[in-house]
Order: sequence, then structure tokens, then C-alpha cells
Amino acid sequence: MKKVTIIDYGMSNLLSISRAVEKVGAEVELSGDANTVASADILVLPGVGAFYDGMNELNKRNLPEAIHQFLKTGKPFLGICLGMQMMLQEGTEVRLTPGLNVIPGCVLPLPEKNKQNVYNTIPHIGWSNLIFKSEVLNTPFRNTTPKTMMYFVHSYYASPTEKQYDFAYSPFSDMEYCSV
Repeated sequence: MKKVTIIDYGMSNLLSISRAVEKVGAEVELSGDANTVASADILVLPGVGAFYDGMNELNKRNLPEAIHQFLKTGKPFLGICLGMQMMLQEGTEVRLTPGLNVIPGCVLPLPEKNKQNVYNTIPHIGWSNLIFKSEVLNTPFRNTTPKTMMYFVHSYYASPTEKQYDFAYSPFSDMEYCSV
């Protein structure tokens, strides 16, 4: 049985992520310890909340360096929601905040208005398609079908500056945003 370490930094949906990992047959280890994070076999960075707060909590626990050490191993890593967003260079929620700087780009607010100057409903809450731009065979999405629906609750989105990091996108109003 594979062991998946889920980073506990005080701002995440640990129970639902733990149950999902157990559902696919893996053992769960919850940890906020830098040494445990750096030496994990498989690592998940979940998250719920604001970019600024998430980075503050990771920094308080000295976890950014541990995450970088883990990423150098090439072992499987998954950032979910805020956990994925914090992988970017910076975020603009609350104030401009440095991220983990793994992926070039910025986390930006969803636009207040669409191209016709009509107000968008924010936060975006509901089901949206994941439209994959790349092959999914060697990814956690290998068993998904084209245009798989996922549930979203967010006001910000990841905007990678290099398209190689935009694995899938989802529609919002009259735009598409990087969702994976």
C-alpha cells in the first residue's frame, strides 16, 4: 500500500482529502513537520482560503524549503485548490504575496465583469468542465474522460506565464482559466 503524506498547515480540507486518498487504496499520513514533508513518498498540498494566509501558515512551519526538497526528488506531487495556486510565483489575494515559485505566473482575481461589461457572479461556485490540453496517461487524471466535470468554489485563478504549466482549463463567464 502506498503512503500519501498530506501537508497539514492549518488551512485545508484534510478530512475530505484524506478520505479521497483512502478511497483509492492508499495510506494517509497527515503532517506539518518539514522533515516528514521533505521525505514523503507521495505529497499532497491541499488548501482552502486566501493565498496570503496560506503562504503565512506554510512559512510559520518552515514548509516551503521542505516542499522544494521534495519536488527535487521527482516523486509524485499534487497541489489542490489553494495548494495548487501557492505553487506559482505570487498571488494577489489580500496583497501581493510571494508564492512557492515553482511555476512562473501569478494568482489573479476572476474578472468582475465580462467583455460585454456585465457583472460576473463571484465567487464562482458550481460544476465546470476540465478540458485537458495535454495527454493524461501518466497523471492522476488518467481515468478521466474528456470534459470531466469538477466542482469549483473560488474567486481567484492560477495564471501561469508559460503554457506548458497549463495542463487543463475550465470556462468562467466569457473566459477560460487554468484549472489544472
